[in-house]
Amino acid sequence: MIDFEEELKKFHPSLEVENAEEAIFGQDLTDMADLLIKMVEKTKKEEE
Repeated sequence: MIDFEEELKKFHPSLEVENAEEAIFGQDLTDMADLLIKMVEKTKKEEE
């Protein structure tokens, strides 16, 4: 049977995951909500 407490003691986070996290959060990623906000703002400006 697996001793989870013993296995957790052996665990070390992967450096690749940490590097990937920094790269992902370091970028300015645009999502659908951002695109919709820009479209609404553009439409409002055109109506004025």
